[in-house]
Amino acid sequence: MLATLGQPIPANTAHAVSVSLPSWKSTVGYEEGEDWVLSKMKTGYPRFFVHHDIQKLEKEILRLFSPAPETEKVILFPSHRIAQRCQEFFFHTVPSLAVDQVRILDLIPAPHQSNMDLGDIGSLTVTSSLSCVFYPAAHAAVSKQVWQHSGDGVSSRRAEYCFKALQEGLLHANGKPVRPTIQCSRSGKGPRRYQKEVLPPDTNSHRQMDTTEDQAIDMGADSKEHAQYIEERFGRNLNAIQASKAKLAIKRRIAGTLTEDQDLDLALETPDQGTRRVKGLTEDDIYLFPSGMSAIFNTHRMLLASHEPRKSICFGFPYIDTLKILQKWGPGCLFYGNGLDSDLDDLETRLQNGARYLALFTEFPSNPLLRSPNLHRIRALADKYSFAVIVDESVGNFINVQVLSHADVVVSSLTKIFSGDSNVMGGSAVLNPHSPRYQSLKQAFDSEYEDNYWAEDALFMERNSRDFLSRIERINANAEAVTQILAAPAPHANAVKQVYYPKLNPSRCYYDACRNPNGGYGGLFSVTFHRAEDAVKFFDTLDVAKGPSLGTNFTLSCPYTILAHYGELEWAASFGVEADLVRVSVGLEDRGELEAKVRRALEAVEAVENKI
Repeated sequence: MLATLGQPIPANTAHAVSVSLPSWKSTVGYEEGEDWVLSKMKTGYPRFFVHHDIQKLEKEILRLFSPAPETEKVILFPSHRIAQRCQEFFFHTVPSLAVDQVRILDLIPAPHQSNMDLGDIGSLTVTSSLSCVFYPAAHAAVSKQVWQHSGDGVSSRRAEYCFKALQEGLLHANGKPVRPTIQCSRSGKGPRRYQKEVLPPDTNSHRQMDTTEDQAIDMGADSKEHAQYIEERFGRNLNAIQASKAKLAIKRRIAGTLTEDQDLDLALETPDQGTRRVKGLTEDDIYLFPSGMSAIFNTHRMLLASHEPRKSICFGFPYIDTLKILQKWGPGCLFYGNGLDSDLDDLETRLQNGARYLALFTEFPSNPLLRSPNLHRIRALADKYSFAVIVDESVGNFINVQVLSHADVVVSSLTKIFSGDSNVMGGSAVLNPHSPRYQSLKQAFDSEYEDNYWAEDALFMERNSRDFLSRIERINANAEAVTQILAAPAPHANAVKQVYYPKLNPSRCYYDACRNPNGGYGGLFSVTFHRAEDAVKFFDTLDVAKGPSLGTNFTLSCPYTILAHYGELEWAASFGVEADLVRVSVGLEDRGELEAKVRRALEAVEAVENKI
């Protein structure tokens, strides 16, 4: 049974990553801001929807520390340095703001919380600071950009903890609010330039929503399970040592040396179980972040800090926030939205004529068209003309493909298939120890990196990822079976226009060049139809969960272009991302059941066609 409109996916999950938009009409209504949809929204994707636990904490902080809570808002971050970057972005974006209109207040643990007894190392408990950026409510759109694009905001679990700590007197203000000493210069923002004048309007992709406390759903079942897991496994207080162990286990899984589905302590006691992704890779080359977008944002920031600032390249049609990051932070971006060999020809010509770039960012394969760029050629150009290569492997994942040897940094959203349970966020950046830029990047990461991955999130991510390997194998097989049905020349050819899947795309040769010996083609595909009405009928009939995100253990579908690019449909279509594209992330369900659901949806389309 599908979740009703606005309910979390999975159901009764306090920190769910997805939300039910069960029909094409409800997705359009969400993007249009229609009350019949928005009034039912209990949660949403965390970078686009401010979780009710975060809202509750914001409201309390405004009540306690704002002189004008009616005209001010606040955005919350886990560290002062992130808050400073947010403050700087406000002044870059709105130079008319007075210096005292955007200020930072740091909340720190009470002295008796931070002065822990180091003699009993096992009793160390996790505490959290909180950095609050107050700003005029009229400029909430600027705050939204930072929250959405950077992915560096507090997580809902951290907010839940901080609210209790604030209520119990365990968090207090650290001095007076911090104001910038001088108004920031706009010089760091740089021009917004693209390869061609086909710029996307700066409109919403996923509407950002606030809910009221009345809208917050009772998440009883999941909340109890969450609290029970933490308390039974780690005690009433979060144990800092156990949290560190969880992060180490996550890094070992990413490195390829932890492959068994084992309890945390046993897993860390076991010698290396697998082969490292590349020779010489260590856990010290892997950095964890609160979200996948945070990994991308901070990798871009590290590159700007360690190299001469130059434009970057966005190669292929990406998830939209990657493009926004390159566009809004730093000197600008050269955008190749198709990501084809002809684009590499153009890039090579530019390089031969003297153009130089900081880095090339690309997805392998891309979302939602599942195209695979020619990483071998990109690496050769990068070596010859001295730019970094950053590959987002969130869709491909390192079990299926080996892209690290072609990249300087590989980033990933651990929120997706690595977790699978759709109840925790996370991201990673992996440095290639053989990269010609390894030393400069390593120095920048070690100097600038802050571990802001909240302890509870790490504990859940570690638990969720234990069976990562076996899940990937089953999802690969399920997705291949389903796409074969959709791509068959008969009897559905009259309805289905194109199936986008790494195995079926013209760029398959580039995917196969990086595919591991036992790797598959992943669990994500997209499909388009000859008529928009057929896409709507297929989506509405398909009996699977419907909402944002991907890589879940259950099959999850969405009208991707409507959800991600509603305000820029023509721009997206100019790069082949059609308005009626349906994206499907295949899960762990029984293969026969999934095949039957897809066939029923196609039969519903054919029934409509036969009436015409």
